[in-house]
Amino acid sequence: MLNDFYKYQAQTTPHPLAMTISHAEGSYIYDTDHKAHLDFVAGVSACSLGHNHPKVIEAIKTQLDKYMHVMVYGEYAQEPAVNLAKLLAKHLPKPLETTYLTNSGTEAIEGALKLARRVTGRSEIIAAHHAYHGNTMGSLSVMGFEERKSVFRPLIPDVRFITFNNANDLSHITSKTAAVILETIQGGAGFIEPETNYLKAVREHCNKAGALLILDEIQPGFGRTGKLFGFEHFDCIPDILVTGKGLGGGMPIGAFTASKKMMDVLQDNPKLGHITTFGGHPVIAAAALATVKEITESNLMSQALEKEELIRKHLIHPLISEIRGRGLMLAVITPSADITNEVILKAKDEGLILFWLLFESKAIRITPPLTISNEEIIKGCLIITRILDNIQSKTKAL
Repeated sequence: MLNDFYKYQAQTTPHPLAMTISHAEGSYIYDTDHKAHLDFVAGVSACSLGHNHPKVIEAIKTQLDKYMHVMVYGEYAQEPAVNLAKLLAKHLPKPLETTYLTNSGTEAIEGALKLARRVTGRSEIIAAHHAYHGNTMGSLSVMGFEERKSVFRPLIPDVRFITFNNANDLSHITSKTAAVILETIQGGAGFIEPETNYLKAVREHCNKAGALLILDEIQPGFGRTGKLFGFEHFDCIPDILVTGKGLGGGMPIGAFTASKKMMDVLQDNPKLGHITTFGGHPVIAAAALATVKEITESNLMSQALEKEELIRKHLIHPLISEIRGRGLMLAVITPSADITNEVILKAKDEGLILFWLLFESKAIRITPPLTISNEEIIKGCLIITRILDNIQSKTKAL
């Protein structure tokens, strides 16, 4: 199968990990050689409830027996999508009440940017250096990493960049600004949290300038930080909330949520202001509904903070400079990219799945399923520290 994988499926890097998958369940992914791999990545924060969670599988099968795709988004009232949007509104603060369901997080970013320009009548978008919001042309335009986007220029115009956590840069938010878009916790940059009152200050500057605040919760959303949404930690409510990844419980989904008054502008002048064929797909919406119910009706969110403490307790090593992030959205920082690469690749050989972050080359991603057990956490941490011990021993020998 690997030959066909390389020949027929487009690749994203010259050297993919290329594990051949047999099946997955709980916190483990199994390859075709019957080897179990403990998953400390969860599909890059997407598999909130682990793999093949019974409630998600049941919801998918139940919906499959009823119907799949029947009509382009927004024309028919379909129970899974309606109930999902209603449940999100129940758990969100006002005025975040109306949700547009999409196929992915990056598509939701596109919708949020269009909505902000449409509502304000302005064109300028302010984003952050080292931000990552996706890879379609609009979301690429607000990516704060020139190396990744320069070859695709020209991108959308009127985008300016500020430095995350730099309060002095907030003076750039003016009456020309349609929206400021920020990740609640910067992901690709290395899981950088906002400093005290930073997001609150951004909110205040947006209010004064009449600009909208878009918060990208595609990674921190749905319990990963110990609360349902990351912004709940920082006393800041966005005008537009963007979600994805963990919302789907392993199925592809995105969403952007705003007030009904704002969202209504996409209905007319022009009609079909934002449209998608498969957004709100009933099978995917059913999976997402089951996922959100399980997260909000269980103690998984409070456990995320307890599991963070357990990880920090068991990941103490001279070659770990710091651990950034919150809950089960953690980045282990080593002294060099070479050490990080060796840990991730050696861990794969030892049956532990780790991964990189986009822009911080020294970071090891640790974003396991919310359902991971304490025993599994300790097992994975011991593998990491054992690899670091070996690296340290080799370095001393030189």
